[in-house]
Amino acid sequence: MRIRATVAAVSGALALSALAVPASQAAQPGGDRPSAPEYGFAAQRGAAAAPKAKGLTAAAKAAAAPVITKTVVNGGKPIVVGTTATKKVTVAITASHASGIADAGTLLWIGKSLDDDDAFGFGQNEDNAKCKAASATTSTCTLTVTVDPLLLINTDATYWNVGAAVLAKDGSDAYNDKYTKIRFQRLSKLTVNASPEPVKKGKTLTATGKLSRANWETGTYKGYATQTVKLQFRKKDSKTYTDVKTVKTSGTGTLKTTTTKTTASGYWRWSFAGTASTPAVNATGDYVAVK
Repeated sequence: MRIRATVAAVSGALALSALAVPASQAAQPGGDRPSAPEYGFAAQRGAAAAPKAKGLTAAAKAAAAPVITKTVVNGGKPIVVGTTATKKVTVAITASHASGIADAGTLLWIGKSLDDDDAFGFGQNEDNAKCKAASATTSTCTLTVTVDPLLLINTDATYWNVGAAVLAKDGSDAYNDKYTKIRFQRLSKLTVNASPEPVKKGKTLTATGKLSRANWETGTYKGYATQTVKLQFRKKDSKTYTDVKTVKTSGTGTLKTTTTKTTASGYWRWSFAGTASTPAVNATGDYVAVK
């Protein structure tokens, strides 16, 4: 679904409205980009401004506004997205004001500014945040945002802007389109097969596999080429893997190597440390008995 989000203060509460195109026009992998989102307190502009702000200087108005002290997205971890399943992430905004905090709003977006033609984002799911007061003046407000991989392209695997807005109980507000950033990553997968099974002690074992990651433009997983991956082993009575060999993936993401370090029965796996755009991943260990 193509989203255009608007954050607005309505009857003293912060609400989010989403304008969506019909399902028949919804974006498909590699399709059109969504429209740039709108973000602000439309109901508090001009004559709708909070009475407390009337007659104040710009400096006084800024001093009277609520203060956003922290915004945490997805527990501080990158947002990892596959090819089809949507990803719901939590955004927690902490703010304070003498009158207390009534509500909050958020937006995850990418682009130089919200006015750019190529800027777009994902808005909050709830009309109102769930705010938990830590004191009479400070609250942490929680919202969720759903990320749809059908709206992503591969270059979106980078840092996104996090917009944060808060509404105080006296009607004053504060917002920051770029309060912090959160990284988006393309989900990775890694397979392994070790053979022969069983293997004779000291004889050659061949390990194969493939490293792939989500291609948001095709809705499929594609091999991740020329990446460094480690072959690891752990004995069957151990919980710790040790490095055996370092290999690079082929142009199609495949892996293949041999080793004669076949001294004990245990589990063989590939381990990928990850890159900026792709998270770390370990293959499920393949057990090989030594005879």
